[in-house]
Amino acid sequence: MKKKSFVLLFSIVAGVFLCCQSGSHQETAVDGSFRNPVLPGFHPDPSVCRVGEDFYLVNSTFQFFPGVPIYHSKDLIHWEQIGHCLTRRSQLELRDADFWGGIYAPTIRYHEGRFYMITTNCTNGGNFFVTAENPAGPWSEPIWVDQGGIDPTLFFDGGKTYYVGCDDGIVLFEIDPTNGKRLTPSKKIWEGMGGRYPEGPHLYKKDGWYYLLIAEGGTEMAHSVTIARSKNIWGPYKSNPDNPILTHCSKKGQYSIIQGLGHADLVEASDGSWWSVFLGFRWQTGSHHLLGRETFLAPVVWEKGKWPVVNEGNIITEEMKCRTLPSCLVEEEPSVIRFEGVEGNAVETFVGNSRYFRLNFLCNPIEENYLLQNDRLRLFAGDRDLDAKGSPTFVGWRQTDINEKTSIRLDAQGLREGSRAGITVYANGAYHYDVAVVLRNGTPFAQVRYRLGNLTHVEREVPLSSFVADLSIQANSETYAFFCNGVLLGEMDARFLSSETAGGFTGTYFGAFCEGEGSFADVFEIRLGESTK
Repeated sequence: MKKKSFVLLFSIVAGVFLCCQSGSHQETAVDGSFRNPVLPGFHPDPSVCRVGEDFYLVNSTFQFFPGVPIYHSKDLIHWEQIGHCLTRRSQLELRDADFWGGIYAPTIRYHEGRFYMITTNCTNGGNFFVTAENPAGPWSEPIWVDQGGIDPTLFFDGGKTYYVGCDDGIVLFEIDPTNGKRLTPSKKIWEGMGGRYPEGPHLYKKDGWYYLLIAEGGTEMAHSVTIARSKNIWGPYKSNPDNPILTHCSKKGQYSIIQGLGHADLVEASDGSWWSVFLGFRWQTGSHHLLGRETFLAPVVWEKGKWPVVNEGNIITEEMKCRTLPSCLVEEEPSVIRFEGVEGNAVETFVGNSRYFRLNFLCNPIEENYLLQNDRLRLFAGDRDLDAKGSPTFVGWRQTDINEKTSIRLDAQGLREGSRAGITVYANGAYHYDVAVVLRNGTPFAQVRYRLGNLTHVEREVPLSSFVADLSIQANSETYAFFCNGVLLGEMDARFLSSETAGGFTGTYFGAFCEGEGSFADVFEIRLGESTK
């Protein structure tokens, strides 16, 4: 018996050692520093919960499918994606969703052996939650809540479950967590400090107080985090005299590359330390941001009976210096995706295989347009193109670095006259830049094309000797450059794809695509973002 116990203990220790020694998305310095953002690229509206020594985090996904990625970490710095919460159309209807619609502001919570993810489908259905015993899934069918507004969260207290959401102010009511039925009338409990769009509420109980954390000021420059508290869950709630507790819309933060801080969540680690995750964006090319709102991390001091203080009241920096949790690295994400050894429906494969978790579709994909066969991904063009609303044939991945290169290897011999296939840097249907192979009079051409609002412009077309082409896009803070077989074909100003110009709540995606109904193209490999700093 003792021998078995020793073997088991040795296995556990060895497993932890290996976990904490494997490859990593970022390096953690020995002095306890880390680099923000902890989840770079389009990772807005983070919410986090802890179960034992493990942390789980989710983000908004808007019109992308599958919905709500879920990440796991043991130190809040190094995150590994373990799946998505919404992987079936029955959970996530994205019909006619655009870059303003779809899934808003999820919250993840854990209670009595079950995970809860609650969110809003702003395009189809409203507020709902799903549950799972294993955060990697599968997650349940949606449980709908008869409540307007957005940004819901669940709070468990004293054997009761409460819904907190945003509906012309912050509202609270008791709910049945098994069926979503309202058990008490909805009551408005706080309207914030007067900033526009009070939203993103989270409720916590500490030292006999109920603390209500919200975002306000709009998710641009004036975004901020404020907090109030009450001895009674129903209020009244008294504002922190030092609000906002997090913002860069201040003299201290005005010159930071990081702006738009808000939509925070708080979590206590097993050692008693407190932390906050929140969104922000990084400026580039002047007062523009392209990568979307990203997930940042900061330490919190929360003394007994007092208000929480984020990062000792200092601004948030890219290089954070503070005491961290014991570092536990995660496996390096693959920089190259190939399709060896997989056959059949690509949508089902991408949803269920961790190798492909970084790949997304626009809206609900038309499954027959994506086929894995003969070590390649075959893209069949549908009746939508990249300019259209809905679901064009598109497989995308987030841009995660301002200075980054991405590429695909493509065989376009399945194109019909006038159709095209290639790689795009995509803000939305009205704002994207593409480098593609297009068929003209039976001859393949490499084409660079820009879509800017109502303007569509073909910058250059060069004849090719083969339908097989290596297409790449290289980004920096000012421009995107477009290559075919290593030859530069054009450059375009980055700022026209920024959120300030193109609008919407998402960030830039790279994506392989095929257009022209009846056509197809084969993708042999995808080289995801490689830093070019």
